[in-house]
Amino acid sequence: IFREVVKILRLQIIGFGFIGKNLVKTLYFKKNYLKEKYGLDYEVVSITDLSGTVYNEKGLDLKDFLNIRKVDEHEECIENMRGLDAIKEIDADIVFELTPSNIKDGEPGLSHIKTALNVGKHVITSNKGPLVVAFKELKELSKRKNLELRFEASVGGAMHVISTALETLAGCEIYSIQGILNGTTNYILSRMTKEEMPLNILIREAQEMGIAERDPSYDIDGIDTACKLVILANEIMKMNITIRDVKRIEGIRKVTPEIIKLAKEKDYVIKLIGEVSKETIEVSPRLVSKYHPMNVDGVLNAVLLKTDLAGDILLIGKGAGEETISSLISDLIKIYRRVSI
Repeated sequence: IFREVVKILRLQIIGFGFIGKNLVKTLYFKKNYLKEKYGLDYEVVSITDLSGTVYNEKGLDLKDFLNIRKVDEHEECIENMRGLDAIKEIDADIVFELTPSNIKDGEPGLSHIKTALNVGKHVITSNKGPLVVAFKELKELSKRKNLELRFEASVGGAMHVISTALETLAGCEIYSIQGILNGTTNYILSRMTKEEMPLNILIREAQEMGIAERDPSYDIDGIDTACKLVILANEIMKMNITIRDVKRIEGIRKVTPEIIKLAKEKDYVIKLIGEVSKETIEVSPRLVSKYHPMNVDGVLNAVLLKTDLAGDILLIGKGAGEETISSLISDLIKIYRRVSI
Protein backbone atom coordinates (compact mmCIF):
# COMPACT_ATOMS: atom_id res chain seq x y z
CA ILE A 1 0.00 0.00 0.00
CA PHE A 2 1.48 3.33 -1.04
CA ARG A 3 0.55 6.41 0.97
CA GLU A 4 1.06 9.92 -0.37
CA VAL A 5 3.30 11.93 1.94
CA VAL A 6 2.33 15.60 1.96
CA LYS A 7 4.82 18.03 3.44
CA ILE A 8 3.22 20.75 5.53
CA LEU A 9 5.25 23.89 4.96
CA ARG A 10 6.03 25.98 8.02
CA LEU A 11 5.87 29.67 7.19
CA GLN A 12 7.17 32.77 8.96
CA ILE A 13 6.01 36.29 8.18
CA ILE A 14 8.34 39.18 8.96
CA GLY A 15 6.51 42.46 8.46
CA PHE A 16 2.85 43.08 9.23
CA GLY A 17 2.10 46.21 7.25
CA PHE A 18 -0.21 46.45 4.24
CA ILE A 19 1.39 43.55 2.38
CA GLY A 20 1.77 41.38 5.48
CA LYS A 21 -1.85 41.84 6.52
CA ASN A 22 -3.15 41.05 3.03
CA LEU A 23 -0.92 37.97 2.83
CA VAL A 24 -2.31 36.69 6.13
CA LYS A 25 -5.85 37.28 4.87
CA THR A 26 -5.11 35.40 1.64
CA LEU A 27 -3.43 32.48 3.42
CA TYR A 28 -6.46 32.22 5.70
CA PHE A 29 -9.22 32.37 3.09
CA LYS A 30 -7.49 30.37 0.34
CA LYS A 31 -6.02 27.58 2.46
CA ASN A 32 -8.49 24.93 1.28
CA TYR A 33 -8.32 26.07 -2.34
CA LEU A 34 -4.51 25.94 -2.44
CA LYS A 35 -4.51 22.48 -0.90
CA GLU A 36 -7.16 21.09 -3.21
CA LYS A 37 -5.72 22.56 -6.43
CA TYR A 38 -1.97 22.36 -5.80
CA GLY A 39 -1.59 19.98 -2.86
CA LEU A 40 -0.06 22.90 -0.96
CA ASP A 41 -0.47 22.52 2.79
CA TYR A 42 1.01 24.99 5.23
CA GLU A 43 0.93 26.47 8.70
CA VAL A 44 2.03 29.97 9.64
CA VAL A 45 4.12 29.43 12.77
CA SER A 46 5.07 33.06 13.48
CA ILE A 47 4.20 36.64 12.60
CA THR A 48 6.54 39.49 13.48
CA ASP A 49 6.46 43.27 13.30
CA LEU A 50 8.25 46.05 15.18
CA SER A 51 6.07 45.44 18.23
CA GLY A 52 7.07 41.79 18.65
CA THR A 53 6.32 38.22 17.55
CA VAL A 54 3.45 35.80 17.98
CA TYR A 55 4.57 32.19 17.71
CA ASN A 56 2.97 28.76 17.88
CA GLU A 57 4.92 25.70 16.75
CA LYS A 58 1.64 23.95 15.80
CA GLY A 59 0.52 26.85 13.63
CA LEU A 60 -1.24 30.12 14.39
CA ASP A 61 -4.98 30.65 14.03
CA LEU A 62 -4.83 33.28 11.27
CA LYS A 63 -8.37 34.37 12.04
CA ASP A 64 -6.93 36.09 15.12
CA PHE A 65 -4.90 38.41 12.87
CA LEU A 66 -7.61 39.55 10.46
CA ASN A 67 -8.68 42.55 12.53
CA ILE A 68 -5.60 43.70 14.41
CA ARG A 69 -3.28 46.55 13.46
CA LYS A 70 -0.12 45.44 15.24
CA VAL A 71 1.16 42.09 16.43
CA ASP A 72 1.30 43.22 20.08
CA GLU A 73 -2.50 43.46 20.07
CA HIS A 74 -2.45 39.65 20.16
CA GLU A 75 -2.50 38.34 23.72
CA GLU A 76 0.38 35.92 23.08
CA CYS A 77 2.78 38.48 21.64
CA ILE A 78 6.42 38.15 22.72
CA GLU A 79 7.39 41.81 22.72
CA ASN A 80 11.17 41.37 22.87
CA MET A 81 11.35 38.91 19.94
CA ARG A 82 12.43 40.83 16.85
CA GLY A 83 12.69 39.66 13.25
CA LEU A 84 16.23 38.28 13.48
CA ASP A 85 15.38 36.46 16.71
CA ALA A 86 12.31 34.87 15.15
CA ILE A 87 14.26 33.75 12.09
CA LYS A 88 17.08 32.24 14.17
CA GLU A 89 15.01 30.64 16.92
CA ILE A 90 11.81 29.37 15.28
CA ASP A 91 11.72 26.22 13.16
CA ALA A 92 10.32 27.02 9.70
CA ASP A 93 10.80 26.25 6.01
CA ILE A 94 10.06 29.61 4.39
CA VAL A 95 10.42 33.22 5.50
CA PHE A 96 8.25 35.93 3.94
CA GLU A 97 10.33 39.10 4.27
CA LEU A 98 7.80 41.93 3.89
CA THR A 99 9.36 44.89 5.69
CA PRO A 100 9.49 48.34 3.99
CA SER A 101 12.12 48.94 1.30
CA ASN A 102 15.26 50.84 2.26
CA ILE A 103 17.49 51.44 -0.76
CA LYS A 104 20.28 53.12 1.24
CA ASP A 105 21.58 50.02 3.04
CA GLY A 106 18.79 47.46 2.56
CA GLU A 107 18.10 47.10 6.27
CA PRO A 108 16.46 45.50 8.11
CA GLY A 109 15.40 43.31 5.19
CA LEU A 110 18.95 42.57 4.08
CA SER A 111 19.89 41.06 7.45
CA HIS A 112 16.61 39.17 7.60
CA ILE A 113 17.20 37.56 4.19
CA LYS A 114 20.86 36.74 4.80
CA THR A 115 20.10 35.24 8.20
CA ALA A 116 17.21 33.16 6.83
CA LEU A 117 19.38 31.73 4.06
CA ASN A 118 22.25 31.07 6.43
CA VAL A 119 20.04 29.05 8.80
CA GLY A 120 18.57 27.01 5.93
CA LYS A 121 15.27 28.73 5.12
CA HIS A 122 13.87 29.64 1.71
CA VAL A 123 12.93 33.31 1.28
CA ILE A 124 10.08 35.08 -0.50
CA THR A 125 10.18 38.87 -0.45
CA SER A 126 8.46 41.97 -1.77
CA ASN A 127 11.31 44.14 -0.47
CA LYS A 128 13.29 45.99 -3.17
CA GLY A 129 15.91 47.40 -0.80
CA PRO A 130 18.09 44.31 -0.22
CA LEU A 131 17.94 43.41 -3.92
CA VAL A 132 19.04 46.87 -5.00
CA VAL A 133 22.05 47.06 -2.68
CA ALA A 134 23.18 43.40 -2.59
CA PHE A 135 21.61 41.49 -5.48
CA LYS A 136 24.69 39.47 -6.46
CA GLU A 137 25.60 38.66 -2.86
CA LEU A 138 22.12 37.39 -2.05
CA LYS A 139 21.81 35.34 -5.24
CA GLU A 140 25.19 33.73 -4.66
CA LEU A 141 24.32 32.97 -1.03
CA SER A 142 21.02 31.30 -1.98
CA LYS A 143 22.78 29.25 -4.66
CA ARG A 144 25.55 28.23 -2.26
CA LYS A 145 22.99 27.15 0.34
CA ASN A 146 20.84 25.42 -2.32
CA LEU A 147 17.85 27.49 -1.25
CA GLU A 148 15.21 29.52 -3.07
CA LEU A 149 15.25 33.31 -3.01
CA ARG A 150 12.15 34.54 -4.82
CA PHE A 151 11.10 38.15 -5.30
CA GLU A 152 8.39 38.30 -7.97
CA ALA A 153 6.46 40.77 -5.80
CA SER A 154 9.33 43.29 -5.72
CA VAL A 155 8.68 44.52 -9.29
CA GLY A 156 5.40 44.92 -11.09
CA GLY A 157 3.10 43.64 -8.36
CA ALA A 158 0.49 41.52 -10.09
CA MET A 159 2.15 41.39 -13.53
CA HIS A 160 4.56 38.51 -12.75
CA VAL A 161 7.21 40.02 -15.01
CA ILE A 162 10.10 37.88 -13.78
CA SER A 163 8.38 34.52 -14.14
CA THR A 164 6.99 35.49 -17.54
CA ALA A 165 10.46 36.40 -18.78
CA LEU A 166 12.35 33.45 -17.27
CA GLU A 167 9.74 30.68 -17.42
CA THR A 168 6.99 31.42 -19.93
CA LEU A 169 9.51 32.89 -22.39
CA ALA A 170 12.23 30.34 -21.63
CA GLY A 171 14.51 30.00 -24.64
CA CYS A 172 13.92 33.57 -25.80
CA GLU A 173 16.72 36.10 -25.71
CA ILE A 174 15.38 39.32 -24.23
CA TYR A 175 16.97 42.31 -25.93
CA SER A 176 15.41 45.04 -23.84
CA ILE A 177 12.93 45.82 -21.10
CA GLN A 178 10.91 49.02 -21.19
CA GLY A 179 8.28 49.85 -18.67
CA ILE A 180 5.99 52.09 -16.70
CA LEU A 181 7.03 50.76 -13.30
CA ASN A 182 5.57 53.29 -10.87
CA GLY A 183 1.84 53.63 -10.37
CA THR A 184 2.04 56.93 -8.49
CA THR A 185 3.72 58.80 -11.34
CA ASN A 186 1.46 57.15 -13.90
CA TYR A 187 -1.61 58.25 -11.95
CA ILE A 188 -0.32 61.83 -11.79
CA LEU A 189 0.62 61.94 -15.49
CA SER A 190 -2.74 60.40 -16.47
CA ARG A 191 -4.60 63.10 -14.55
CA MET A 192 -2.37 65.83 -16.01
CA THR A 193 -3.17 64.53 -19.49
CA LYS A 194 -6.92 64.43 -18.96
CA GLU A 195 -7.34 67.64 -16.96
CA GLU A 196 -4.12 69.61 -17.61
CA MET A 197 -3.74 70.27 -13.88
CA PRO A 198 -0.37 71.29 -12.37
CA LEU A 199 1.90 68.69 -10.80
CA ASN A 200 1.90 70.06 -7.24
CA ILE A 201 -1.89 69.94 -6.92
CA LEU A 202 -2.03 66.34 -8.20
CA ILE A 203 0.74 65.27 -5.83
CA ARG A 204 -1.28 66.61 -2.87
CA GLU A 205 -4.39 64.84 -4.17
CA ALA A 206 -2.47 61.56 -4.57
CA GLN A 207 -1.16 61.92 -1.01
CA GLU A 208 -4.70 62.42 0.32
CA MET A 209 -5.81 59.28 -1.55
CA GLY A 210 -2.89 57.26 -0.14
CA ILE A 211 -1.37 56.75 -3.59
CA ALA A 212 1.66 58.98 -2.87
CA GLU A 213 3.82 59.07 0.26
CA ARG A 214 4.22 62.12 2.48
CA ASP A 215 7.61 62.56 0.79
CA PRO A 216 6.81 61.77 -2.88
CA SER A 217 10.37 62.25 -4.18
CA TYR A 218 11.10 58.50 -4.26
CA ASP A 219 8.35 58.10 -6.85
CA ILE A 220 8.24 61.33 -8.83
CA ASP A 221 12.03 61.67 -9.12
CA GLY A 222 12.25 58.24 -10.79
CA ILE A 223 14.19 56.51 -8.00
CA ASP A 224 11.61 53.76 -7.46
CA THR A 225 11.52 53.06 -11.20
CA ALA A 226 15.34 52.91 -11.30
CA CYS A 227 15.41 50.40 -8.42
CA LYS A 228 12.94 48.12 -10.17
CA LEU A 229 14.89 48.44 -13.40
CA VAL A 230 18.05 47.27 -11.63
CA ILE A 231 16.28 44.16 -10.30
CA LEU A 232 14.85 43.28 -13.72
CA ALA A 233 18.21 43.85 -15.44
CA ASN A 234 20.06 41.64 -12.98
CA GLU A 235 17.53 38.81 -12.84
CA ILE A 236 16.19 38.70 -16.39
CA MET A 237 19.13 39.97 -18.44
CA LYS A 238 21.79 38.54 -16.09
CA MET A 239 23.57 41.85 -15.62
CA ASN A 240 25.47 42.83 -12.52
CA ILE A 241 24.48 46.42 -11.89
CA THR A 242 23.44 48.70 -9.04
CA ILE A 243 21.44 51.90 -9.09
CA ARG A 244 24.73 53.77 -9.58
CA ASP A 245 24.96 52.18 -13.05
CA VAL A 246 21.69 53.72 -14.21
CA LYS A 247 23.06 56.34 -16.61
CA ARG A 248 20.19 58.76 -16.24
CA ILE A 249 17.48 59.07 -13.62
CA GLU A 250 15.01 61.84 -14.38
CA GLY A 251 11.56 62.03 -12.88
CA ILE A 252 8.49 64.06 -13.75
CA ARG A 253 9.11 67.34 -11.86
CA LYS A 254 9.76 69.24 -15.11
CA VAL A 255 6.56 68.01 -16.78
CA THR A 256 4.12 70.92 -16.98
CA PRO A 257 0.52 71.25 -18.25
CA GLU A 258 1.95 73.17 -21.21
CA ILE A 259 4.23 70.26 -22.17
CA ILE A 260 1.33 67.82 -21.74
CA LYS A 261 -0.85 70.01 -24.02
CA LEU A 262 1.81 70.17 -26.74
CA ALA A 263 2.17 66.37 -26.66
CA LYS A 264 -1.61 65.90 -26.90
CA GLU A 265 -1.77 68.11 -29.98
CA LYS A 266 0.57 65.62 -31.71
CA ASP A 267 -1.38 62.56 -30.43
CA TYR A 268 1.19 61.72 -27.77
CA VAL A 269 1.12 61.27 -24.02
CA ILE A 270 4.04 61.58 -21.60
CA LYS A 271 4.98 58.56 -19.49
CA LEU A 272 7.83 57.90 -17.08
CA ILE A 273 9.71 55.04 -18.74
CA GLY A 274 12.50 52.86 -17.41
CA GLU A 275 14.55 51.09 -20.07
CA VAL A 276 17.41 48.60 -19.97
CA SER A 277 19.24 47.13 -22.94
CA LYS A 278 22.84 46.47 -23.93
CA GLU A 279 23.11 50.10 -24.99
CA THR A 280 21.25 51.98 -22.26
CA ILE A 281 19.99 51.91 -18.69
CA GLU A 282 17.90 54.97 -17.93
CA VAL A 283 14.71 56.41 -16.47
CA SER A 284 13.11 59.45 -18.09
CA PRO A 285 9.79 60.99 -19.18
CA ARG A 286 9.13 60.03 -22.80
CA LEU A 287 6.61 60.62 -25.53
CA VAL A 288 4.35 57.61 -26.13
CA SER A 289 1.78 57.48 -28.90
CA LYS A 290 -1.71 57.70 -27.45
CA TYR A 291 -2.54 54.67 -29.62
CA HIS A 292 0.31 52.55 -28.23
CA PRO A 293 -0.83 49.73 -25.90
CA MET A 294 1.65 50.99 -23.31
CA ASN A 295 -0.54 54.07 -22.90
CA VAL A 296 -2.20 52.80 -19.72
CA ASP A 297 -4.08 55.03 -17.30
CA GLY A 298 -4.17 55.50 -13.56
CA VAL A 299 -2.03 53.34 -11.28
CA LEU A 300 -1.55 50.62 -13.87
CA ASN A 301 1.97 49.48 -14.81
CA ALA A 302 3.10 48.20 -18.21
CA VAL A 303 6.24 46.32 -19.23
CA LEU A 304 7.37 45.66 -22.80
CA LEU A 305 9.78 42.74 -23.31
CA LYS A 306 11.55 42.73 -26.68
CA THR A 307 12.59 39.18 -27.59
CA ASP A 308 14.09 37.30 -30.53
CA LEU A 309 11.67 34.37 -30.82
CA ALA A 310 8.43 35.78 -29.43
CA GLY A 311 8.69 39.34 -30.68
CA ASP A 312 7.30 42.02 -28.40
CA ILE A 313 5.44 40.90 -25.28
CA LEU A 314 3.48 43.51 -23.32
CA LEU A 315 2.35 42.95 -19.74
CA ILE A 316 -0.18 45.27 -18.10
CA GLY A 317 -1.40 45.15 -14.53
CA LYS A 318 -1.39 46.69 -11.10
CA GLY A 319 2.10 47.26 -9.80
CA ALA A 320 1.18 47.65 -6.15
CA GLY A 321 -1.69 47.10 -3.74
CA GLU A 322 -3.34 43.89 -2.60
CA GLU A 323 -2.91 42.37 -6.07
CA THR A 324 0.80 42.05 -5.23
CA ILE A 325 -0.16 39.10 -3.02
CA SER A 326 -0.69 37.04 -6.18
CA SER A 327 3.08 37.14 -6.76
CA LEU A 328 3.85 36.04 -3.19
CA ILE A 329 1.46 33.10 -3.48
CA SER A 330 2.87 32.14 -6.87
CA ASP A 331 6.39 32.07 -5.39
CA LEU A 332 5.12 29.96 -2.48
CA ILE A 333 3.63 27.39 -4.86
CA LYS A 334 6.89 27.21 -6.82
CA ILE A 335 8.93 26.55 -3.69
CA TYR A 336 6.40 23.94 -2.55
CA ARG A 337 6.76 22.11 -5.87
CA ARG A 338 10.52 22.02 -5.37
CA VAL A 339 10.51 20.77 -1.77
CA SER A 340 7.71 18.24 -2.31
CA ILE A 341 9.48 16.33 -5.10
